[in-house]
Amino acid sequence: MTTLSPPPAPPTAPIRPEVVARTGLYALLAANVAVVTYFFVQAGFAGNALIVLGRLAGLYGALLMAFQLLLVARLPWLDRRIGMDRLTLWHRWTGFALVWTLLTHAVLITFGYAEGTGMDPVSQLVDLAETTEGVLRAVVALGLLLVIGTVSARWARRRLAYETWHFTHLYTYLVVVLAFSHQVATGSTFVSSAAARAYWWTLWGVALGAVCLGRLLLPLWRNRRHRLRVTAVIPENDHVVSVHITGRDLDRLPARAGQFFLWRFLTKDRWWQANPYSLSAAPDGRTLRLTAKAAGDGSAALRHLRPGTRVFAEGPYGAFTTLHRTRPGTLLVAGGVGVTPIRALLEELDGPTVLIYRVAAERDAVLHDELRDLAHAKGAELHLVTGPATPDRLTPAELARLVPDVTDRDVYVCGPPGMTSAVRRGLRELGVPRAQIHFERFSLAG
Repeated sequence: MTTLSPPPAPPTAPIRPEVVARTGLYALLAANVAVVTYFFVQAGFAGNALIVLGRLAGLYGALLMAFQLLLVARLPWLDRRIGMDRLTLWHRWTGFALVWTLLTHAVLITFGYAEGTGMDPVSQLVDLAETTEGVLRAVVALGLLLVIGTVSARWARRRLAYETWHFTHLYTYLVVVLAFSHQVATGSTFVSSAAARAYWWTLWGVALGAVCLGRLLLPLWRNRRHRLRVTAVIPENDHVVSVHITGRDLDRLPARAGQFFLWRFLTKDRWWQANPYSLSAAPDGRTLRLTAKAAGDGSAALRHLRPGTRVFAEGPYGAFTTLHRTRPGTLLVAGGVGVTPIRALLEELDGPTVLIYRVAAERDAVLHDELRDLAHAKGAELHLVTGPATPDRLTPAELARLVPDVTDRDVYVCGPPGMTSAVRRGLRELGVPRAQIHFERFSLAG
């Protein structure tokens, strides 16, 4: 039996939540750039032009490092409005900017001091590391950052297991500690201004506090409160399984249809591994359900979970929700097992709704019976589109044929990356405004 949750009304505010959050982040960064520049100018310009520019690059690098931490702190307010996928992507590009900024800092400072002493740059760097407090720590931090930046490059990331990449990435926190200790020891603003010292201590305290709150304290508190456990494991077909979970006070868990959790099932062989799975049913305050396809050891092991298994869940995460609706009508486009958040959204949506479900063959249509019954109950249209992945069946012409008023609807797309990209291109060709196209990249590593 399907329990229908009361659907929230589409937002009526003239400014979209994503725009509010994104503008807030830009304004926060710009304001801090202005503050850093002010304190830098106030401290005076000691040294030649290379040293002056190098110090400014170092301060901007410290600011970017703190901003990077904020982007991956997984703060609920930001995540619901922007989404973990976009925040992680911004974190990635900020990281590359950080590497170049700090590399510029090191090169300019080294060449600047070498110009004054007459030493060659390598000898000058060695001399600074040996004689100036904090410089050796900064050199080690920069070396670690270069390694992390290298393994985060797309060509390297594709060749590494997620666990290897993640473990290497944890050294970023060591980089933060080493870099900040260097800044405290040698930064001119720390020496010349009490206000600047207070600013930097506050900046780093807020950035690290946000990470501690979002990634440690909040998950620990929620799991202690809700005490999640597996209640049933139901195979949907030979490759897909649904896991039903219950707990205490789930009506107070701020989860919405379309969101996902990082699920950690506390068995002796899998307790250490967390995997992202979307909710495949709208939260009803009593139970949660995820549906996953066996694509690796972690997802394949779900079939063997036993009722009563304890669960540690981080989340909910994601902006793939009805919070971002702009129109009364909706088009849902799902591909393969990407139907799971789409099925949850269909349960929550009100207004004229069309669902297009793209699969290779009808036997691959996971949860199809549920979708059919739910569509009938809500008066929604359901189109099952079958056929090989190439040539693409969801062309702009096909989308326009199935949904003639597509430009007047919000469109939610979830499926394999190739299908999602093709559908988004098709929607833009049809003139659907970007603000009405909602999608999410389900990738923790950006």
